[in-house]
Amino acid sequence: MKFKAIHIFIVLTLVLASCQAKTKSKNQAVSTQESLKTDSMDIEIFKSLQQFITRASFDALSNDKLIVETGKLFLQTPYVGGTLENNEVERLVINLHQLDCTTYIENILALSKITNQSKLSINDFAKELEFIRYRNGKLKGYGSRLHYFTDWIFDNERKGLLIDITKKIGGEAYQKKINFMSSHINSYPKLVGNISLIETVTQCENEINKREHFYIPENKIQEIENQIEDGDLIAITTKIKGLDISHTGIAIHINDRLHLMHASSKAKKVVISEIPLAEMIQKNSLQSGIMVARLIRKQ
Repeated sequence: MKFKAIHIFIVLTLVLASCQAKTKSKNQAVSTQESLKTDSMDIEIFKSLQQFITRASFDALSNDKLIVETGKLFLQTPYVGGTLENNEVERLVINLHQLDCTTYIENILALSKITNQSKLSINDFAKELEFIRYRNGKLKGYGSRLHYFTDWIFDNERKGLLIDITKKIGGEAYQKKINFMSSHINSYPKLVGNISLIETVTQCENEINKREHFYIPENKIQEIENQIEDGDLIAITTKIKGLDISHTGIAIHINDRLHLMHASSKAKKVVISEIPLAEMIQKNSLQSGIMVARLIRKQ
């Protein structure tokens, strides 16, 4: 599989170069439906992924291997934040050539799900991406997007996609008031001057604050890392006031230690961490621990 990941990276690099040469504007939109926004570069990347996944028989892989191998297909993809924020009206954005830590995970899960279902069309991918990204699986404006990752985990567990296993593997109570968006309105252009949307976000925060949350403190991650499986979703908790999660990624073990495959703002691309996750978090003064979610096994 290592050779395959390298091969698809070369294919995607060639696709990127070709599309950049051919596309007059990288922001040119090509919509398959009114609420979908993508461009010709991403359509070509999707086609390459589609062909490779089919040839490599990804549908025969177990869930954990499918998530990891799909995640590896995006190694070296540039990190770009805020790619979902560029539309006046909320649309389903498909951007496969620029990823942040959340869109990286969402694209992996959507690709893995349609691979399991043997439905590898761009429309199938769009449907799964919408299902994962938005509350109750439906895009109904900016307020329906799952902005807080604890809410993202809760909603996708309710949808039957995953299970939050943090408490089961030794998690402790994560008691924190979540209100970062409503207390930093000027950091979110869509909220500025929009009383109705602010009320929607505040209501969402109130719902989050009613729930029980658990986390593995940073000094206990190494003790339990053998209970975390390759392909599990990792959400890194933060010490930033009002915020629940500051970073996300995919669990991957290297030499019997837990590492993180993630879209890194520091490396400015998708990478596998050079050091174990426990050490990585302890080196960051703003990170406090992790939450862990596991994908539901395919039947």
